[in-house]
Amino acid sequence: MAEATVKSGQVEGGLIHTCKVKLRWSDFDRFGHVNNASYIELAHEARAKFAADGFGDNVFEELPAVYIRRLEVDYLRPILPDTELVEIDTQVTYVGRTSFATTQRVKDRFGKPCCVIICTQVFIDLGTGMPRPIRDDEKAILLRGK
Repeated sequence: MAEATVKSGQVEGGLIHTCKVKLRWSDFDRFGHVNNASYIELAHEARAKFAADGFGDNVFEELPAVYIRRLEVDYLRPILPDTELVEIDTQVTYVGRTSFATTQRVKDRFGKPCCVIICTQVFIDLGTGMPRPIRDDEKAILLRGK
């Protein structure tokens, strides 16, 4: 298996973490497809799973404080009620000194991409409330896949 490399912050060859998230009745709007805000919630669940799989399930002791700085959402096609589970691929595509970015693809039951979400997150020192450098061990976890 090839290892991910980082050049000028851009991650090349990073592995993809895949998980399935069950759709809830509240994810659908009156037009019969998944509401635009629900895509963001679904992607959040996948990022939480990505973090728990890497950093551990004990979020109060093991998971570093990470705040979202930016979300970029590209809606490609609707997810219709015939989809009960969405598959979400999460890949770290950028690692900087204090921040990193993930690209997520939300797919319908046929495996077709319906939405692409780019999320920039910043590691935070909770004592100061300011960004802090990403440690080498944290970077290694970000660059792994599952």
